[in-house]
Amino acid sequence: MTPADIVYTALGLGALAAAVVPRLVRRRPLSTPMVFLAAGAVVALLPLPLPQVDPVQDRVWVEHIAEVCVIVSLMGAGLALNRPFGLRAWAGPWRLIGITLPLTVAATAALAWALLGWPIAAALLVGALLAPTDPVLAAEVRVGEPTADKDDEDEVRFTLTAEAGLNDGLAFPFVLAATTLAAAQGVWSHADWGRWFAVDVVAKVAIGVAVGLVLGRLLGWMFFRAGASALRLSDHMEGFVALAATFLSYGIAELAHGYGFLAVFVTACAIRAAERDHGYHRVLHEFTDQIERLLTAALLFLLGGYLVTSGFAELTWQAVLLALLLIVLVRPALGWVAQWGFVTGPRERIVTAAFGLRGIGSLFYLAYALGHNGFNGLASQLWALTGVTVALSVLLHGASATPIIRRLDRLRDARPTDGPL
Repeated sequence: MTPADIVYTALGLGALAAAVVPRLVRRRPLSTPMVFLAAGAVVALLPLPLPQVDPVQDRVWVEHIAEVCVIVSLMGAGLALNRPFGLRAWAGPWRLIGITLPLTVAATAALAWALLGWPIAAALLVGALLAPTDPVLAAEVRVGEPTADKDDEDEVRFTLTAEAGLNDGLAFPFVLAATTLAAAQGVWSHADWGRWFAVDVVAKVAIGVAVGLVLGRLLGWMFFRAGASALRLSDHMEGFVALAATFLSYGIAELAHGYGFLAVFVTACAIRAAERDHGYHRVLHEFTDQIERLLTAALLFLLGGYLVTSGFAELTWQAVLLALLLIVLVRPALGWVAQWGFVTGPRERIVTAAFGLRGIGSLFYLAYALGHNGFNGLASQLWALTGVTVALSVLLHGASATPIIRRLDRLRDARPTDGPL
């Protein structure tokens, strides 16, 4: 029995489980990510000759697997959203992006500095890593497969899906602010904040949005309106084209020194806007969903194994307290503040504020940041803190999402005249 044979067997079982588990846990206080996280932890403790995961040593491939998982999920999230883009129509996500995201970065950074005693650059990195929500792990609280009904998206699911799609790209400036500060040895006055604002905030965001809009409209024309049948891909219903759109938009944006995450999500929204009620969107979305499930299963399986073999050993009670405070206090409180005066009712505001899942995006940002700066040798502790935060979010949100969302749906259906949610 060789490690390679065991790995092949595990890959086969994992792929099969990725298809079966979502149906087994449906309507139960469980989630697919919970199952794979637990499975990874259990298998890692078995006396099997499996390779051990060390995200510090294996940073590069962890970064790229997480990167692919996030961009595929961003494409799926954008394709699922049917609501026309606009300042008022997207008011919920804008509030969470403009208010909750920066405030969560600041609050989490302050907690990391106070509880852990880490340098300010590392504390800022913690805030940047853990503030953005995730489009990968939130299946129960995000918009489902594309439909032709513009009113099919309730405000809670729409807001959480759009927020996760946008903030996985818009959190990047905060990560780069942490690397900028670390390069200046933690001295604020020595950091080049002018360049950071002009390039990392303004230019890269603008490039990402521009690439997404232009490419999305071009692909939308090609998919649905091209004169030649060979180019009008909606006639052929091939789902793998979603990967072409994903990698093309991400690659072009990165080559142009923009934010690829943002470009992918905008590209997906632009493709959806080209022909909102076409069945091809469902084909594209289903393909991205399948790829996303496979990659997510693999990453969470590895995360569970890493935590029980080495991650927990790097943890302190202060780090665990920080993770819990972020999930049960900081995000819910700041999410509620951002929605003050919004059209939704109090129940919907509570759910939207509470279900800000942490996930695969945090793993990518950490791997990326550590590739640019060592952050005073805190790599192992940063991985442990990020890993346990993601795990706690998977467990707490995964156990509560199904019963809470189902109850919210029942209440909404029972009182259809109460106004918008």
